[in-house]
Amino acid sequence: MDFVSPILYAASSLWDCTAKRAAYLTDLQETLESLRNTMEELKTVAEDVKNKVDRAEEDREMRRTHEVDGWLHRVQVLENEVRKILQKGDQEIQQKCLGTCCPKNCRSSYKIGKIASKKLGAVTELRSKGCFSDVADRLPRAAVDERPIEKTVGLDRMYAEVCRCIQDEQLGIIGVYGMGGAGKTTLMTKVNNEYFKSCNDFEVAIWVVVSRPASVEKVQEVIRNKLDIPDKRWRNRTEDEKAVEIFNVLKAKRFVMLLDDVWERLHLQKVGVPSPNSQNKSKVILTTRSLDVCRDMEAQKSIKVECLTEEEAINLFKEKVGETTLNSHPDIPQLAETAAKECEGLPLALITIGRAMVGKSTPQEWERAILMLQTYPSKFSGMGDHVFPVLKFSYDNLPNDTIKTCFLYLAIFPEDHVFSYQDLIFLWIGEGFLDEFVSIDEALNQGHHIIEHLKTVCLFENGEFDSVKMHDVIRDMALWLASEYRGNKNIILVEEVDTMEVYQVSKWKEAHRLYLSTSSLEELTIPPSFPNLLTLIVRNGGLETFPSGFFHFMPVIKVLDLSNARITKLPTGIGKLVSLQYLNLSNTDLRELSAELVTLKRLRYLILHSCLEIIFKEVISHLSMLRVFSIRFEYILSKRNDISSPTDEEEAKYSRKDDKAIYLHEDNKALLEELEGLDNINWVSLPIVGALSFQKLLNSQKLQNVMRCLHLWNLEGMSILQLPRIKHLRSLTIYRCGELQDIKVNLENERGRRGFVANYIPNSIFYNLQIVCVDKLPKLLDLTWIIYIPSLEHLSVHECESMKEVIGDASGVPKNLGIFSRLKGLYLYLVPNLRSISRRALSFPSLKTLFVTKCSNLRKLPLDSNSARNSLKTIEGTLEWWRRLQWEDESIQLTFTPYFKETSWLGKNEKMTFFSHAFSG
Repeated sequence: MDFVSPILYAASSLWDCTAKRAAYLTDLQETLESLRNTMEELKTVAEDVKNKVDRAEEDREMRRTHEVDGWLHRVQVLENEVRKILQKGDQEIQQKCLGTCCPKNCRSSYKIGKIASKKLGAVTELRSKGCFSDVADRLPRAAVDERPIEKTVGLDRMYAEVCRCIQDEQLGIIGVYGMGGAGKTTLMTKVNNEYFKSCNDFEVAIWVVVSRPASVEKVQEVIRNKLDIPDKRWRNRTEDEKAVEIFNVLKAKRFVMLLDDVWERLHLQKVGVPSPNSQNKSKVILTTRSLDVCRDMEAQKSIKVECLTEEEAINLFKEKVGETTLNSHPDIPQLAETAAKECEGLPLALITIGRAMVGKSTPQEWERAILMLQTYPSKFSGMGDHVFPVLKFSYDNLPNDTIKTCFLYLAIFPEDHVFSYQDLIFLWIGEGFLDEFVSIDEALNQGHHIIEHLKTVCLFENGEFDSVKMHDVIRDMALWLASEYRGNKNIILVEEVDTMEVYQVSKWKEAHRLYLSTSSLEELTIPPSFPNLLTLIVRNGGLETFPSGFFHFMPVIKVLDLSNARITKLPTGIGKLVSLQYLNLSNTDLRELSAELVTLKRLRYLILHSCLEIIFKEVISHLSMLRVFSIRFEYILSKRNDISSPTDEEEAKYSRKDDKAIYLHEDNKALLEELEGLDNINWVSLPIVGALSFQKLLNSQKLQNVMRCLHLWNLEGMSILQLPRIKHLRSLTIYRCGELQDIKVNLENERGRRGFVANYIPNSIFYNLQIVCVDKLPKLLDLTWIIYIPSLEHLSVHECESMKEVIGDASGVPKNLGIFSRLKGLYLYLVPNLRSISRRALSFPSLKTLFVTKCSNLRKLPLDSNSARNSLKTIEGTLEWWRRLQWEDESIQLTFTPYFKETSWLGKNEKMTFFSHAFSG
């Protein structure tokens, strides 16, 4: 029986095989039908999958998975194969023997049946694999996303500078700042598209528009999308947990973070951004309107985006206007240049106005547009609804109403008006903007803080010699703000008008603040009325007189500024301004201050620079509310001393005496006594003329406490000057003291010990002294005493024939004392025997300007390779003097040669102008 089982197994297997093969023939039609139905089911499933894929791929960042793409491809291939099989199978069935079920060609039918049976299995299997949880994946992000940008003009230099900073491995955080509309974002877009797109140094560049308020959560979301952090590691996570996720991804990459429109410090650690440094070689680059934000973000380099040059501005403007418009009339190109200049290089304004002028094909249209830009810029197309609102963000971001008020105040002055810091701050004080401060010094310090803040947010611009100005478009925005948003339609500006007509004056009745620039008011035969006027500023070098009654109807006026008017006497009726608190008569031709002022009982601030020879007695003593008294007259009165052959009229002018007058160019002890008697006096700038007046100062602690700018004149017979302890003194001038050889200071500190450290304490002697000028001191030997002035910023030495050294023997002075550590300007004029500034090289960490003229024996400068490394701007002198200088080695000479600027020697008038600017006190 053992041999039977194998036989039976073989027979069974043979039957199964035979039966299966027989089924290929007998079940052909059924197999084909099953294949057809199963294929239709597969196609339906495939259509559903493809629809899902199409919907997913509508998001350009999504692409079908390789698995889905392969499956759909196999369905397509299988569909074609099944279609051919079904065609052949249907043909074979139709060719059966007539009246029978037998195929004509058994071999062919068998083959088709076999193929169809196998394809049915393949279709069934493929259908079973058509269930997908995800049909598409998010594409990996490009390292750099290119951003839309128009053609740029004038950015090449700034672009190159930013690229250099990116290549510097020591710079991790780079700040790009500038006024609104200057092109910061455009510059950063250019860097993104051209530099980062082409270089392969960074694995990922992330652009984030931060805006305000800075939101850590929003910044994290932008970064997460760029880094493709999956949902399972992000959703329902805290801010700190998200920061950890970002940090873990970025710490393994060399990244660049581009933060646009930053208004306040964004804590990168809270976001999860690793600190960029020389080890990870990553970068953070930010754009902002404020230098303070760059500092708060700890930027190692801050780059200011300046407005375009005139040529660049004209090119950008013409590009926006277009060739068709420019060529429509021969006059239009020149008119286009005039219009472009009104924008002062601000790209936002140039682009807006340029686009508005497209299609303006007649000169008349252009002339009307330019006139509107000059008179009512807010009404020009695009300015009031596009340019000014963008700039207004800077104003809105100012920290308090005081700074906003101080900013808007400058709008009443004409375009391109330049303010010295002190003149502007005293106007703010006079207006009452800084009344919260009891001390004038505190108010001045706050004023300086406001100016610096407005500079850092690019609403003010730097002028020369500690001065500021306002960009024309910023000023237009300020005027727009004052009228549109503060409801203050009473700022009236009238400038460059030869004569003032009556109809113009009628518009002033509602004015609160008025600026006048006119050379004549003679047409005003009827006295004007100013019932609401608080401020009147009249500044024109051609205005000599005011019509009778002009000042009679100003019942509430507080501020009157007549500086630079050519008046020779006080205007009639000025004594009726009983509410007046601030009066500035500087730079007028006024010779005397008459008794009419005694009625100004509320006067607090009296500014008299470069005018006056006489003040009548008891005028100042009657001004019981006076807090500030500032007078400077050196270069007006020096005319008398410089007259070589006075005429009879000039001689009579200076020889007439009035017992009731104080002559400022002579002994003015009486004026000091009147000032000493004022209870509210807080701040004095005054010349002290003669030994008796100087002794009065020495004997009065009150006068020393209030003295801020001291001018010592004609101290006859004094060979040694012992300076008193005037701790609040800011400026010191010593002039025409013919016998003076030496100047000494008392170094005894409060404990009776000599020392150096005490002199660097803010409350110590001369800590606040910033300006020193010595002039026409023929016997003065040196200025060694100035090494004890830690805050000295400007030093001027003029016409000191005997001086051989500025700093003499300082062998006992510690090397770490920091001599001249804050000096910004050193001016040497007509010191023919000067051989040395200092016997040793000085670091000069703050020095910007070194000016040397007519110092033929000065052959060596106290400079080495480390001097003034980051501050120096210019060394001025004659080319002959520069060529004769001696240097320790050639490398030092090569270091400073690029800073040299040739200048001719100063004549008398040029010297006066230079001195006045450099030492305005």
